[in-house]
Amino acid sequence: MTTLANSGELLSPPYWEQAKAELMKRDRVMKKLIPQYGDLQLTGRNDPFMTLARSIVGQQISVKAAEAVWQRFLQACTKCAPANVLKAGQEGLAGCGLSKRKAEYLLDLSSHFAERRIHVAKWADMPDEEVIAELTGIRGIGRWTAEMFLIFNLLRPNVLPLDDLGLLKGISLCYFSGEPVSRSDAREVAANWEPWRTVGTWYLWRSLDPVPVEY
Repeated sequence: MTTLANSGELLSPPYWEQAKAELMKRDRVMKKLIPQYGDLQLTGRNDPFMTLARSIVGQQISVKAAEAVWQRFLQACTKCAPANVLKAGQEGLAGCGLSKRKAEYLLDLSSHFAERRIHVAKWADMPDEEVIAELTGIRGIGRWTAEMFLIFNLLRPNVLPLDDLGLLKGISLCYFSGEPVSRSDAREVAANWEPWRTVGTWYLWRSLDPVPVEY
């Protein structure tokens, strides 16, 4: 169980080495892929608000573009906290390069946290689908963003984000010689990773971009 706190400390999953060993034993692609990245592994930031805010900023833009906008967002807000985002307001957020819609999403997220309309302290003990259901009740948070939260904040071991273009591209290149894959194809490949689908996904992300993404 991961304990949630409002610090920005980085956490690593306790299951990572076991997952690596099992994936390399049963999956021919993982057997070749995993050793290429040595001791690199998933890290999560123990700050639920920051993880969700960063996910919203990164929606539908490249990792590089998202990082640039994120740095401007931090300058505008001075600190990634609900009160600071609300203080920056629509105008301040727009000045960071955020679209009107993303600014609205960040303000709605901030309101949910500030007014305690969500059960942040209970997420660590809730099943994946219950966390997803609560998060997707917030404007701008769809299933993909909720799944990124499960991976990068709660460090859940068995998340398969089928809406993630990087996952689908990685499966296409590594398992199907570059042929396009469907969600059904991806689900079938990932069935072999159970109960470590998060780990398999993370290594396919690395195969496309060796620098780990943080949320």
